[in-house]
Amino acid sequence: MKFSDRSKFSVWPNKSIPMVAAGIYAIWNKDELLYCGMSGREIEKNLHKKKYGLVTRLHSHSTGRLSGDQFCVYVANRLVVPSLQQTDLPLFSNGELKLDTLTKSFIQDYLDYQYIIVNSSTEAYSLETKARNGELLGQKPKFNPINS
Repeated sequence: MKFSDRSKFSVWPNKSIPMVAAGIYAIWNKDELLYCGMSGREIEKNLHKKKYGLVTRLHSHSTGRLSGDQFCVYVANRLVVPSLQQTDLPLFSNGELKLDTLTKSFIQDYLDYQYIIVNSSTEAYSLETKARNGELLGQKPKFNPINS
């Protein structure tokens, strides 16, 4: 089982990801593993859909929208907010700056992802656990490690 080459979020969408597929993915900031996840829960019951699984999850991450996307929340809280300047803060109150917009820009400017397509949600869960505990990629992800 081998990960795809890394792709930049700035060139999303990625036409090589199937429209319906289960899989795991890793998100990187240069050589630092930030996050590992899986998508395609109950893929076996959702094969009839036009889009489901890995492609929809990575698309969600690419948008930078914090609502409903834990990865984007991690990026905002741990990477974007600490980089804000005092002069940025008033721009939030008048609507000139939005955290979703800054998060999307950060993701697209700096982050890469890679993935593995699998045949079942059971396989995806198993590989995600191995990725999050450091077994699969040689390091644990910064945002969501499993501490064993």
